[in-house]
Amino acid sequence: MHATTAATRPPPPEAAGRTGGTRTPRSLRAFGPQWYASVMGTAIVANGAAALPVRLPGLRTFGFAVWALSFVLLGCVIAARVTHFARHRGEARRQLLDDPSTAFFYGCPPMALLAVGHGTLLYGPGPLGTRAAVTIDAVLWSAGAAYAMAVACGIPFLMITRWRLEGGALPGWLLPVVAPMVAAALGPPLVPHLPAGQAQTTLLYACLAMFGVSLLGTLLLLPGIWTRLTRDGLGAAFLTPTLFLVLGPLGQSTTAVKQFADAAATAAPDYAGAMRAFVILYGVPVLGFALMWLIMAGAANVRALRRGMPFAMTWWAWTFPVGTCVTGAAGLARHTGLHAFTAVALALYVLLTAAWAVVAARTVHGAYAGRLLS
Repeated sequence: MHATTAATRPPPPEAAGRTGGTRTPRSLRAFGPQWYASVMGTAIVANGAAALPVRLPGLRTFGFAVWALSFVLLGCVIAARVTHFARHRGEARRQLLDDPSTAFFYGCPPMALLAVGHGTLLYGPGPLGTRAAVTIDAVLWSAGAAYAMAVACGIPFLMITRWRLEGGALPGWLLPVVAPMVAAALGPPLVPHLPAGQAQTTLLYACLAMFGVSLLGTLLLLPGIWTRLTRDGLGAAFLTPTLFLVLGPLGQSTTAVKQFADAAATAAPDYAGAMRAFVILYGVPVLGFALMWLIMAGAANVRALRRGMPFAMTWWAWTFPVGTCVTGAAGLARHTGLHAFTAVALALYVLLTAAWAVVAARTVHGAYAGRLLS
């Protein structure tokens, strides 16, 4: 099965409106895991605001409001997906096992859990109390990390044993692979809240292991993605925003190494110096490549927009991957003290918030009109 054909093939009208002979809303049948991208894209706006190495008037309040929105949005999407599984089990099974173009989006749910959980740790202590905020983040991080590893193992297994994918790799293939990197980057902030000793060190090393899972998986996929892009292109115009997905593992891994260095001071003091050096030796070159890719992907998207690229949920790829570069650049600014990285982080954050505002408004309009839900 070609990885892009199922994404553009709508369900038969009669199937979309019926389950077991009883008419049900088409929106429930069509509601897939890609909707978690809206949660990720919203949460990263809040998390990016907290990560910036400068304090601007109203920034904290804005970040808090967006985090609260992401928290509510996560609950709504989970409720909709539970309803989807309950009423359309056959369709849910098809989305995961028989439709690769949808199955790759199963990398989004764990990242949504992880991003909202981290936002709770950043913004929750005030309204919820520190203990409650830490508990919520610990629960969401644990669920997200386990989910991320299941997806990172399960989707490649299906690729090898069940699907026959033609045409080469697409950027969307990175979604299951980058999920463990998000867990790796957002786990270290929980280290100070664990008992000193084995518990702290175990969590840090677990995050390092997930960093390796995601990094090596990304390195396996990127040559195939580049070959596909230069040989055949992306195909359908609405897939052009997925070029930004390549930024995900780049920006998130840069964020991760900064988090490792911060946590190593207490969890692995013998390696704290090496971790701090790794922030620079790894983070600076990788962020440089990320910025190069951002320029190329941005130019491709501007070109596609001028040619009438239609709105689709793939536009959410403009948000979370760019947000990871915001947190990555902000981390480098804090570790190096260079104003250049602060400027990069601020510029990227302006780009992120603008993209989020546009995509969120178009998503609300499309959902209200019923087009995105059918």
